[in-house]
Amino acid sequence: MSSTATRDRGAVPRLRWAWDFGPLLGDIDTSRLLPLLNALAGGGALGAAATSAGMSYRSAWGLLRRCEEALGVALVVMERGRGTRLTELGESIVELDGAARLTLGVAHAPWERRLRDLLAPVVRAVPERLRLAASHDLALADWIEHGRGISFDLFWRGSEDALEGLGRDECDIVGFHVPEAWTQEQLLGSLGRWLKPAVHVCLPLMRRCQGLIVARGNPHRLQTLADASRRGLRMVNRQRGSGTRSLIDQLLAANGLRPENIDGYAREEFTHEAIAATVAAGQADVGFGIEAAAARYDLGFIPLVWERYGFMMRKTTADSVEGRAFLARLHGNTFRQRLIAMPGYEPLPVRAPGAWSGFLV
Repeated sequence: MSSTATRDRGAVPRLRWAWDFGPLLGDIDTSRLLPLLNALAGGGALGAAATSAGMSYRSAWGLLRRCEEALGVALVVMERGRGTRLTELGESIVELDGAARLTLGVAHAPWERRLRDLLAPVVRAVPERLRLAASHDLALADWIEHGRGISFDLFWRGSEDALEGLGRDECDIVGFHVPEAWTQEQLLGSLGRWLKPAVHVCLPLMRRCQGLIVARGNPHRLQTLADASRRGLRMVNRQRGSGTRSLIDQLLAANGLRPENIDGYAREEFTHEAIAATVAAGQADVGFGIEAAAARYDLGFIPLVWERYGFMMRKTTADSVEGRAFLARLHGNTFRQRLIAMPGYEPLPVRAPGAWSGFLV
């Protein structure tokens, strides 16, 4: 095991350790394997566990598969209707890790105190990091995962949950999305549930396309969610509180469909990537998400809705040093080129945060 000093928002430095699996796993980066297995210990969706471990769904899936191939033994089992659970080996590793942490925590305590004393002047000088709560988006996730010097903390949340959190000052910036077909009245009414025009400003960032994610070649010849319902196909849904879930429910209601009559409506995943991976694994026949997620897993895609994705923040955040630095990076060429390269995305003209009425313009 190795020890490293880390810094958390509002916390003092402390010692952590990580398992070194040595030649068993070769050059595989296992730094997030234990956090991922611990998040899966209680069962549930891989997407939620990946978010808890600070990973994308694709990264978590790939890490588990590479480790299992190297070991020749499964660490998890994915079953329809039961989510993802640990195998006996996976459970044993988690139990061993927990016991080791309890024992080593006692042994490390004196050194931790010395580390805190040593770094106390440095910690006091560290500036606050912006807290970004955002509805899941692949372009944003890739930019964050591969970016350098991005000084903010990201939490994936559904649009509604994130906007409500901003209203309660639980975060500094919110990423959210709404259909382009919305009227100004619909937009202002939705945002006004949690935010105030005199306090919060918005920044439209990009357009993206959402629709049905299906097997390559669209073998069931689907065109709408109503087709999937009529044919009794299995669906995988987004979680409650997400903007995509609200969009799905609106489409169902517009077609006179009842959720309880759709196989899989109650099965939820937390990211677009998790939706695509579920369809790719054959655990669902259809999902709803962005075109880029379908393309990433070489799946079919039926476009249904174009929407606007952007940010909300307090005016004071937009005017702060940290806020201006964040916006400058967001408007940089790197992010815009990433958008252009991904299917189903279009960048919007660069502008400063402003009135809510400008979000759909």
